[in-house]
Amino acid sequence: MGKEDLITSNPLRVLGLDNKAEEGRQSLGLVMARAGLGKTAILVQIALDSMLRGNRVLHVAIGETIEKTRDRYEDILTKMVEDLNEETESDLSRRRMIMTFKENVFSRAMLEERLKDLIQQDVFKPDCLIIDGYDFDGNGRQAMEDLKQLMAELGISVIWFSAVSHREDPRTSADGVPAPCHTIDDLFEVVLVINPQDSVMKLDILRCAYCEVEPGTTLLLDPSTMLIQKS
Repeated sequence: MGKEDLITSNPLRVLGLDNKAEEGRQSLGLVMARAGLGKTAILVQIALDSMLRGNRVLHVAIGETIEKTRDRYEDILTKMVEDLNEETESDLSRRRMIMTFKENVFSRAMLEERLKDLIQQDVFKPDCLIIDGYDFDGNGRQAMEDLKQLMAELGISVIWFSAVSHREDPRTSADGVPAPCHTIDDLFEVVLVINPQDSVMKLDILRCAYCEVEPGTTLLLDPSTMLIQKS
């Protein structure tokens, strides 16, 4: 299977990520769930979709190793397609870079320093950032505003975050975005929440500024692979 076949068959197309708002607009996306429910698997699918559309993706893994993060990509890609051709696989590898941070060490200043080194040395200039493991409990609105400013300065189109919600914390925003992101949900153009119900795993689209489906739509996830199922 080649690149075009993967793009057209990808269930993520309903999110309209390839029709994103007007040219040059910066966008923040958020994937939320309780711990261990598959946020990284969704982020990897989003990253792969972006790479297939010709973008360069920097995956920032907080509290994970490069090897484990790379394995997640290989695992998801294998589950998505069994007969991926070598040309497409090689192209995807060139379009992705993984950067790791220890927990409680990540900051805008450290990310900016490492990113600018990559860009100025012409090593890698990302179009999309994936920030997996960001501490929303310990960082507030100003920290997010700082990251938005950084993406504008560096010409990054989109940043996707994962966030851990807590069963014992019932707080939500008016749109239903769970704590700890309920007070800053206005900063995100897209908010997806993994919602397990009995034996069914759902992906609720709480907000999406450029989706092909309305907010409130639910996608189904394969609980054994965490792949978004085709409608």
